[in-house]
Amino acid sequence: MRQNRTMLRTLLNIIWFVFAGLGLFLGYALAGIICCLLIVTIPFGIASFRIAVYALWPFGRAVVDKQQSGVGEAFSLVGNVIWVIVAGWWLAIGHILTAIPLFVSIIGIPMGWANLKLIPVSLMPLGKEIVPSDALLPTYRRAA
Repeated sequence: MRQNRTMLRTLLNIIWFVFAGLGLFLGYALAGIICCLLIVTIPFGIASFRIAVYALWPFGRAVVDKQQSGVGEAFSLVGNVIWVIVAGWWLAIGHILTAIPLFVSIIGIPMGWANLKLIPVSLMPLGKEIVPSDALLPTYRRAA
């Protein structure tokens, strides 16, 4: 069962890589490079690189909130507000608009969901981390 799930994730990731992942990766990576040109925008650049890697291979991974102290949370909040105003809304709208045509075909439905999965991290990327989706749920063993 687990092997079938892994094979399915790999197949979906390969299809995603060919039709959407590589383009999204290059776009977010370019944004990360541009953001890293100024010292003030380096946190946005790091967030862009994190999104780029997630956009390259999204199946089998999920976005979770980082455990932060009070000061880290405050910086993330302020940075996320700036990000939403400058880029977040446009990125979220772009992901929605590209997900809609994917839902038209049966093969495109998982790709549409993957595009929608990118919205929360593209809308507010600071204070987030990408983890394997298996880490979110406890593993259960079947009784033999």
